[in-house]
Amino acid sequence: MSIGHVDAIVAGAGAIGLSVARALATAGREVLVIESEPVIGTGVSSRNSEVIHAGLYYPPDSLKARLCVAGREKLYRFCAERGVVHRRLGKLVVATRSSQEAKLDSIMTNALACGVRDLRRISGREAGALEPQLECVGAILSPSTGVVDSHGLMLALQGEAQAHGAQFAFNAEIDGGEITKQGVEIEVRDRGGGERFSLEARSFVNAAGLGAPKLARSIRGFPESAVPRSYLARGSYFALTGSSPFSRLVYPVPVEGGLGVHLTLDIAGRARFGPDVEWVEEIDYRVDPRRADAFYAEIRRYWPSLPDDSLTPAYAGVRPKISGPGEPAADFRIDGPRHHGVSNFVNLFGVESPGLTACLAIADMVQDMLSDRR
Repeated sequence: MSIGHVDAIVAGAGAIGLSVARALATAGREVLVIESEPVIGTGVSSRNSEVIHAGLYYPPDSLKARLCVAGREKLYRFCAERGVVHRRLGKLVVATRSSQEAKLDSIMTNALACGVRDLRRISGREAGALEPQLECVGAILSPSTGVVDSHGLMLALQGEAQAHGAQFAFNAEIDGGEITKQGVEIEVRDRGGGERFSLEARSFVNAAGLGAPKLARSIRGFPESAVPRSYLARGSYFALTGSSPFSRLVYPVPVEGGLGVHLTLDIAGRARFGPDVEWVEEIDYRVDPRRADAFYAEIRRYWPSLPDDSLTPAYAGVRPKISGPGEPAADFRIDGPRHHGVSNFVNLFGVESPGLTACLAIADMVQDMLSDRR
């Protein structure tokens, strides 16, 4: 088994792994990205709403709140400067009955504490003037919410990383490894030909998304107590047949486990609804058409004239949860040497929404963690 040497290894070529690779490469480090699939971004990064979040809901001073607010502006700037297609559409968070208006007020208060300064609390009549098909008793207008072409974003991140010398190994499965005095030695299997080889790296970043906890446990010498339990929550999306009557995103007030069955628009203006929350035991991206029955009821709370038989299965995503059913939503876990005691090693656990929005800010944080211990 051959052994190679590299300065920094990033496991995972989703939006987070690509952002980290770009940050490290532009800082002058030798970077190798290892991805088990044949192309970039086939997991969590390609199975979401593609929303650029403003940062309304997260606990103040949490990583989700801080990195979302910082990352949002970094992302808009990155996309504008590099021609990545995005649209700052705005979003309405709506209360469909009077008992929910207090929830809107608490969202406003929370968002202000998180540093979101541009929200407007509006009446149901004002919301209806903006979106004539919408029915609600009150709403929050978030002008900083938008959508992005996530694949275009990831291609831009990959391109910049490669332009600064980063290398990519696709169809490469990390089968385990070991903490060494020099850093980490990992064992890699070529999924195409079956060949195996080892790599030594001074720095290692585990950005494997759904597989991040399993990967961390496979590294001998890494403390088991520093790896959280993982859970899987599938979210199904349904597409609207025909043109959308909405020009903004529409979100109901949040529900347990997620943000409810919301309406988002893709870059082309097509409407899709979701995701719902379904706790599962294994990764499965199939969409059960029968779940549309519950979607109709939820959507008609804010869009009563949704036509019958107008929803078709679109796709599903699986969230990399580190909190289970009935538990409070966990914050991001971006664990560096100060957390687990292993030099030059960073794990990213539970990076679900708003991970896409925060990807550039997360990368800066990871780079800082590694710079502390170089």
